[in-house]
Amino acid sequence: MKNLFVIKIDKYFYLLQGTVALVTGGASGLGRGTVERFVKQGAKVIVGDLPTSKGKIVADELGEANAIFAPMDVTSEFDVQAVLDLTKQKFGKLDVLVNVAGIGIISKTYNSNEKLPHKLEDFARIIEVNTIGTFNVIRLSVGLMIENSPNQNGQRGVIVNTASIAAFDGTIGKAAYSASKGAVVGMTLPIARDLSKDGIRVVTIAPGLFDTPLLKVLPEKLHSFMAKSIPFPQRLGNPDEFAMLVQQIVENPLLNGETIRLDGALRINLKDH
Repeated sequence: MKNLFVIKIDKYFYLLQGTVALVTGGASGLGRGTVERFVKQGAKVIVGDLPTSKGKIVADELGEANAIFAPMDVTSEFDVQAVLDLTKQKFGKLDVLVNVAGIGIISKTYNSNEKLPHKLEDFARIIEVNTIGTFNVIRLSVGLMIENSPNQNGQRGVIVNTASIAAFDGTIGKAAYSASKGAVVGMTLPIARDLSKDGIRVVTIAPGLFDTPLLKVLPEKLHSFMAKSIPFPQRLGNPDEFAMLVQQIVENPLLNGETIRLDGALRINLKDH
């Protein structure tokens, strides 16, 4: 009876083996962790990142048959379309899109010590990359995804976006970053609804504090302080744990239109900063 149950359920699952995934920001941090996990699970991956990134090194380490580097700026329609054309040429399809590319800044709305307002161009740039860039890749990738034949569950593809707990618990100096990530959270459900008839699911992850290259440059004492602020487990997350959740989202056909916090129960309070 147990085996029959497994056989009955398995037909609805969308496993990574044999799938093709585009990971933006795939050259480092959470993106690289996702690229490496997907390849280990039998997927083919396009490592999308800036030309100046280590994307080619990452792809070369994983082997040309498993991963290719595609230089891209997520805000450029030309770049994204070129990457999608390369994806179709190299692998013939696109099953999964993982949007990880993003940038951050710390700047108060108004710095009373220096009597300076937040630079408007800095605010606009964060929104452009984190919010508009995410939407740009989604809107163009869907055109390739819907060419897929639906599986037994009617599914043609999966899109996983990256927000941040800053979308909910923004700290001092994070107005631009929190706004950009809050927008990613806000567009998750409507995009999922837009694409429902096409058999494409959309889910967002809101990571907490992770051990990424961005944090590695900080002093060890600050690392320790940040880790102790996390209830449990009391440590920074590692990129493979983020990638594990991406995999679980892809493989679970009922996850759709939702934002999932991945933060060890961390809730950032003003008194902590």
